[in-house]
Amino acid sequence: MILTVLVSHLTAFGSHTADVQTGPQMTEMAGYLIVPHERVDPKFNGGFSMYVSAWPLQKTYPGSDFQSGLFGTWMFPQFEGKAPKDHYTDIEGGLGWWRDTRFATETPKFIMGGVALNFSEWANGPGAGKGRDWKNPTGLYAIAQLSPWVLWPPDGLNLKQGTKGELFGYGYLPLPLTEPKATTAGKAVPTGNNAWTLFLNSANFKGPVAFFTPHFWSKASAKDEKLAGLFLDSRPSDPNRAVQMETQHVPAMVAKDSAGTMFARIAPTHFPGEVGKDSRLIHRSTAYAKGALWDDVSRWFGGGQVASGKINEAASSVHTFKTGGYATWKIHLPGVEHSKSADVDWASYASPIALDPKTYGYRWKRELMGDQGSEGSLVTLPEFYRLTKKPNGKEVWAVVRRDEVPEETGLRDAKFPPAKRPTDPYVTPSEAQTPWKSPGPKAGPFVRKLGDGSEVTYYWYRFADQPAMLNADLSPSEREAIQKRVEMIHRNWKKDRNYLPEPSVGKLASVDPALLVKPPKGMEVGYVPIVTRQGWSGKR
Repeated sequence: MILTVLVSHLTAFGSHTADVQTGPQMTEMAGYLIVPHERVDPKFNGGFSMYVSAWPLQKTYPGSDFQSGLFGTWMFPQFEGKAPKDHYTDIEGGLGWWRDTRFATETPKFIMGGVALNFSEWANGPGAGKGRDWKNPTGLYAIAQLSPWVLWPPDGLNLKQGTKGELFGYGYLPLPLTEPKATTAGKAVPTGNNAWTLFLNSANFKGPVAFFTPHFWSKASAKDEKLAGLFLDSRPSDPNRAVQMETQHVPAMVAKDSAGTMFARIAPTHFPGEVGKDSRLIHRSTAYAKGALWDDVSRWFGGGQVASGKINEAASSVHTFKTGGYATWKIHLPGVEHSKSADVDWASYASPIALDPKTYGYRWKRELMGDQGSEGSLVTLPEFYRLTKKPNGKEVWAVVRRDEVPEETGLRDAKFPPAKRPTDPYVTPSEAQTPWKSPGPKAGPFVRKLGDGSEVTYYWYRFADQPAMLNADLSPSEREAIQKRVEMIHRNWKKDRNYLPEPSVGKLASVDPALLVKPPKGMEVGYVPIVTRQGWSGKR
């Protein structure tokens, strides 16, 4: 019998006792994959870079309840002693899918993910942040576009459709684009000049893309002066970052048979690799001393020799990976608190290993996976599970074959529901007296259709006149000083040469070719493309 199951996203449950009725019920699989690596000297506190595998986690995009990152990291400020209490702020983001992703496909997107004090604001890219309320722009003006060659859609930076395990290189290093300020939003608290800048290394684009304006971090201190100097605008970065994969929702369904035994099925879930072989997931996780780039650029801006933009590897330290690690993935049951749900027996089919000191991945075991699910460069995780107990009495979801699941449960042939997609476009303010219109763009509109089925409208703004710079707590003269520095970068740092250290293994993933643009004639230096609208192109 073919069953179509309706989605009901589950978060927390009220009791500790499973309450599964007859027939499949929708739930979720969620948790972390933990990656062990060696610490480095705290002096390497000037940013990081890493290469992570990019792949379609789900065989079919399951809809907006789906939320998962791929492997990534969290970069927090570094403090001499313990970090202040109740002080969450960092750069996270990375590759993945989020519940507010509107134009999602199976291919992941990249977001920047800067978090202001305790999630009061967050910023995902130029014109993208917490919500879409331009009257209360929490993080929407936090990131300035730097590159004249890459469009950044508000829904996230697209990768080329069909990416299947290639390495995507990215990292953040500070650039001295601004000068330190003694005041913030009119208050006598300082703002530093760490412009944390996203650098990419992909097959078709290399170099800096965008940066967090220092004001994004420091403006919380204008409300509470005790916070002055505690954010990334002035603090170095903690080099000993966690490397993990955080999954908040993979669709799953559960049912019990007439004997009361619980079974589960997860939506087809992919990882890179082949059964019986190793899959490469993370490579060259590197921490930098501030002098890896800052010193050369600072001298250049002061009238010295042109800085190439290539990061000095001598001022870096690569984290050594260790074999080991573990998973906290759980399949949740109705009526059971998330923290008390049973783990998936991940170790029964996946062995975490250090492929070499700089590379980490998994070895997929043939015993439970067999040859099932191999699709070229991807494997499919086991779909069916039975809730059982280990010798120590702890419950675990153990892998079973499809024919071991009783037909009466309805799980064998149940269908996961088709994806539901938002239809509203992302739009920016159209009123004349807004930073989008005054002083406004110098060329456009231009339109591009992207690989995710969306269409973006964009304009060319003079760098210092883009909306983010007009909201960066800078005077006209301060913006003009930054404009001159950016023009120096545009003249000398091109998109087809190396900035980050190159990988020594694998192939590089590509950015969606539709995102690569060429400045109009006369705007090759000092101008940047800014997306003002993103909506469905009519092709889905």
